[in-house]
Amino acid sequence: MSGRPPRQIHLAAHFPGVNNTTVWSDPAAGSHIDFDSFVHFARTAERAKFDFLFLAEGLRLREQHGRIYDLDVVGRPDTFTVLAALAAVTDRLGLTGTINSTFNEPYEVARQFASLDHLSEGRAAWNVVTSWDAFTGENFRRGGFLPREDRYSRAREFLSTATELFDSWSAGAVLADAGSGRFLRDPAAGSFAHRGRHFDIAGRFNVPRSPQGRPVVFQAGDSDEGREFAAASADAIFGRHGTLDEGRAFYADVKRRLAAYGRTRDELKILPAATFVLGDTDAEAHEAAYEVRRRQVSGQTAIAFLEHVWNRDLSGYDPDGPLPDVDPLPGENTVALGRASVRAFHDPLETARQWRALAAAKNLSIRELVISTTADQTFVGSPATVAASIDALVQADAADGFILVPHLTPGGLDAFADTVVPLLQERGVFRTEYEGTTLREHLGLAVPGAGTAGSTGS
Repeated sequence: MSGRPPRQIHLAAHFPGVNNTTVWSDPAAGSHIDFDSFVHFARTAERAKFDFLFLAEGLRLREQHGRIYDLDVVGRPDTFTVLAALAAVTDRLGLTGTINSTFNEPYEVARQFASLDHLSEGRAAWNVVTSWDAFTGENFRRGGFLPREDRYSRAREFLSTATELFDSWSAGAVLADAGSGRFLRDPAAGSFAHRGRHFDIAGRFNVPRSPQGRPVVFQAGDSDEGREFAAASADAIFGRHGTLDEGRAFYADVKRRLAAYGRTRDELKILPAATFVLGDTDAEAHEAAYEVRRRQVSGQTAIAFLEHVWNRDLSGYDPDGPLPDVDPLPGENTVALGRASVRAFHDPLETARQWRALAAAKNLSIRELVISTTADQTFVGSPATVAASIDALVQADAADGFILVPHLTPGGLDAFADTVVPLLQERGVFRTEYEGTTLREHLGLAVPGAGTAGSTGS
């Protein structure tokens, strides 16, 4: 590693609107739905020369005991609407949106992303996800119909079909020669026919090939099947592993899978999500980080989170008291509806055993335990400490960069842009100006030629 030049770091910003990492009660917090908030956030990311802004998608507000989860943001604007609007107020920043492959159709999604790529002059990206629960599916005609084992099968064919639509137009298909009166170089441009298990469609795609050829494709799964899907089909993967050892193991595992699909290591970027808390000194930052966690995990939130593991009503327990003496109730019918975190606890009985041991050893209350075991901040310290930590992880092949998730909206990214980014630039590991105009150029990805979709349809 010592003989190679320093690797360049990729940075992106996650608009914090669908997770419980926000502190909406902070006086500095603003709206998660007003367009001004999106504009402020996007312009900060672009001022800092970030690769892209990431907008998550929520198709249903999460519930617990029939009530909206207390830290879920009430109101989730449509992803395409927001990104299209942001294309008009930014010039270089990539625009990445999560769009579900379970409750949409390939033609519709391909048309929307191709349009966004045209409107933004080549800055669109698609985070391909599946829906995991019938609760979300109740909002749709065929709600919850997909068995769990079929989700990736449909997602693979969905992406493969969308790719066929993107590729139905060649880059030079529109001739528009007024002299000859010939508009299309290829009279069959846009023609497609797909016959598969999940989709049986044929016709003409009505959006000519966009500046990037296809939008950049992201994937967020951490399972073995998700990693394989990313290796076969994605341009970037959202990792969950922000520490050195876990990050390097995940990085090596995903990168080694690429060769089986005829791809090189540089053709897939690994970008873990990362939270951060800054201070003038490391000590000040750690004090602030603890306060942020206490504000993120109120007593009410601690009980709600514990119910994700125990799968039973714990509203009668004191969050400042000990853990319940009853055991969790394993099962598919969970008390928390629409909460992806429920899936993280594959063995709730073992989790409860470990948490009881930890609570006993450190004399922790329910709230203190939840604070200590959930959502630790990835980077905490002075700007110099955080810049050094980010650089070290990327140089050690634990990540290609990070997607930053601030705890305040919309100004939570400002301090990072003003203090950490200049230090990374001084180290020579982050750009001082955009060198290209498209997101593919920011990420160092080639423009795909038509018919180079890889193995997405397998």
